[in-house]
Amino acid sequence: MEEEFHELTDRVRAELRSPQDLVAYERLLGLARKNTPAGREELAQMLVAVERPLWAREIAAFILGCAGDKRAFETLVLLLNYRDPVRCATAAHALGRLGDPRTARAAAALATNPLRTAYALHPVRLLAELRAPQSVPALIATLERLLTPHTPYWRVALACVEGLGALGDRRAVPTLAAAVGHPRLAAAAAASLARLGVHEDVRADAGGDGGDGGADGAGGRREGPAPDATGRR
Repeated sequence: MEEEFHELTDRVRAELRSPQDLVAYERLLGLARKNTPAGREELAQMLVAVERPLWAREIAAFILGCAGDKRAFETLVLLLNYRDPVRCATAAHALGRLGDPRTARAAAALATNPLRTAYALHPVRLLAELRAPQSVPALIATLERLLTPHTPYWRVALACVEGLGALGDRRAVPTLAAAVGHPRLAAAAAASLARLGVHEDVRADAGGDGGDGGADGAGGRREGPAPDATGRR
């Protein structure tokens, strides 16, 4: 937690706007250093108190989450879905250490929501880290949705490809084979397929919109609609 906590507190310090902010900030750091039950209770109260600045709730939730205190869950999920990527990353780190069974369900809901794709990078990475039952289906569904020409969310798609390779579940083979046909995903998709034991030459057709067209599957040429998570067309 040390490196991530220092990055968080350094970033937050730059957001302080008044002497009162500095006093509250130092108080939070003191509670983190003490790490006592009374201190964690005070941090938990900050999460529900009115008119607390976002940075104060972020620090409190991070400390509690990394300590495995489930009272941090709601605030961390809110931050995981926040518009600021650095706050999403901080929340994902704490959620990965929280040990709350609700985390994977929340991350899967965020990753697969087409209206929140712009903010899905850290939920996707968190799903791969958690290795939960929801992880593979959610990553497959998200990646399939993003296998379109010139998607602006290719970094999210890339995170799905890398996560599916790390998870090692062969249900991902058809979707990863389709991803080989996308130039920005091709190398990572081939590497993930290799990790899944698919060593055949999986080639993509170079048709339509600059080579982002159809792809050969792991066992031969694939045509028609993309398969679903079970391999059906």
